[in-house]
Order: sequence, then C-alpha cells, then structure tokens
Amino acid sequence: MAVNGSGRQSLRRYKLKLAVSNSLMLAAYPTPNATERVRPILKTLSTQGPRENLARFSSFRTRHYRSETGKQSQQWLLAKIEETTAKYASSSLRDIISLSEFPHSWGQNSIIARINGSSAEDDGVIVIGAHQDSTNLWPFLPAPGADADTQRQDDGSGTVTILEAYRALIAADFRPVRTLEFHWYSAEEGGLLGSQAVARKYAAEGARVLAMSQFDMTAWVMRGTREEVGVITDFVDQDLTQFNKDLVSTYLDIPYVETKCGYACSDHASWSKAGYPSIFTIESSFENSNKHIHSMNDRIDVSDEFSFDHMLEFSKLAVAFAVELGGWSETK
Repeated sequence: MAVNGSGRQSLRRYKLKLAVSNSLMLAAYPTPNATERVRPILKTLSTQGPRENLARFSSFRTRHYRSETGKQSQQWLLAKIEETTAKYASSSLRDIISLSEFPHSWGQNSIIARINGSSAEDDGVIVIGAHQDSTNLWPFLPAPGADADTQRQDDGSGTVTILEAYRALIAADFRPVRTLEFHWYSAEEGGLLGSQAVARKYAAEGARVLAMSQFDMTAWVMRGTREEVGVITDFVDQDLTQFNKDLVSTYLDIPYVETKCGYACSDHASWSKAGYPSIFTIESSFENSNKHIHSMNDRIDVSDEFSFDHMLEFSKLAVAFAVELGGWSETK
C-alpha cells in the first residue's frame, strides 16, 4: 500500500478526474447472478499455493522496484505465472491467454496475464490487480512485504491472492465473454508509478475498461477483532463498490465493513485518474490493518494474526468479480 508521507501520494498530486470517454459505463452493475458458475470454482481454491508462493516471494531481501532483487522477484513471479498457466490451462485455453511484461525504465516490470474474451464486439476489459513491489521506510533495507510484506507481505498477500484466483479460473477452463486481465504492478510504493504507466497507456489507446478491482493487503486479522473484508469507500467508483459489497455478501463466508484510506492509497487510484471505474478491497477496516507494513517485520511468521484462510476469502472475491462481470462463454 502506498504511504501518504509528505503528500507525494496524496490526492493533491493525483488530481483525480473522471474522463468517462475511456470507460464502458454500464447503466448499473448487475446483481450477482452467476452462482452456478462461481461456486464450483470457489471450492477448488486452496491455501497451499498461496502459502508456498508467498514463502518464496517474500524470501527476496527486498522487492523495491529499483533494486536488483526487485527485478529478480519480478522475474520469479513471471515464471510462476507461466508455470501455472502451462500446468492448469488446457491447450485450447492457452491459445487465448497471453502473458506479457509491461516495461518500465526502473527495471522491475509490471506483468499482465490476459484471457481474451469471445465477444466480437468491444464489450470492455475487466482488470484485477495487485502490486508486486515492497518497500522499507529505508528503501534498501530488508522489506519482505508479505502482507504489505511480512516476509515482504505488502503487497505479497495481494499478489498471491490474485494468482490463486487466476489458477482456479483457468483450471475450471473459464473462457470469458469480455476480456479478463490480471495485473501485477511494479513501483506502487514509489507513487503508483507502474499502474499509472499502464492506465495512461490504456487511456491513450482508447481501451474500454469496464471495471478494475485492486487487492492490496489481504491476510491480516487483528487479534480480538471480527474477521471481515474492508471495502474502501473513498476515491473509488460508488456503483462498482456497491457491486463489490454484493459479491462479498453472496460469495464470502465473512461480512464486509466500509472503511476509508483518506487518500489515493493504492493502484486503483491510477485507473480512477485515467477515467475508469475502480474499487479497492483490503484485509479489514483501515485502522485494524497490518501495522508491520513497510518494515522488516512484514513477514508471514511474525504473528498468528497473519491468516492464509483469510487471504482465501479475497481469492473468492476475485473469482466472483471475474465471472460475474466477464461472463462465461459457451464457445470453445
């Protein structure tokens, strides 16, 4: 999660403007109605992959976007996505999947996994995102970033959360009507640099993005508090946020709580700035989120408050978001 700090990540810098010409606006987002498609996939989600992946991902000394290990961690993540695709996607499904790096001048690239939609018309793109970099308040000290990195959890948890959703979807042979993309952004901690570059390019090319959902910090349940999903309500699209709350109520085993960042705190803000509807979901209310982020204690082993079962609820949310908005194509 980006820190507000001296104001460089604040609303004053981003000056968010809604340029609706770039987005494919719906009259209203639908009531969740694809339960027969979604629920069987949710049963296949597992904590095993996220646990193994986060242990490795947070083992890099730092994933700072300008560091050598930040580049190495990005290359490892790309290889893991490629391995997952080869293992779980059928050969015909692989024909409509593309994996690419979005290059950045600082070395650590963003990653995009795209499942092409079957619609012959430009029905818009669905985007699910997380950021792959981590930081310490002293940039080149260890920054495991597990949650926001507890073995480098920030945003290691979000990274493996959406990777598990991607795995389950392709294992189910999911073929969307609308194109679905998973994004792993570089340099969120540097000021949303990676996602801003991606969103600007999409806007410049006139890409039609129907909805963007950001997952940043998904693993922490503060001791003594109710387990819940934090739905951010500021600097987001309100209609899409209501749809997100409906998804939580329909598909998750825990309730949501409305909460606020108080500033443009993660990559969804880059999409809002570019004129696209975006939302952000976090591990809890903002005040109950992991306090170890951006430190050497952002590790998966620092406390039993770090929960892979909690993280799995967010993988469920990502799967539901993809299927409900992407649609399920019957054509192969």
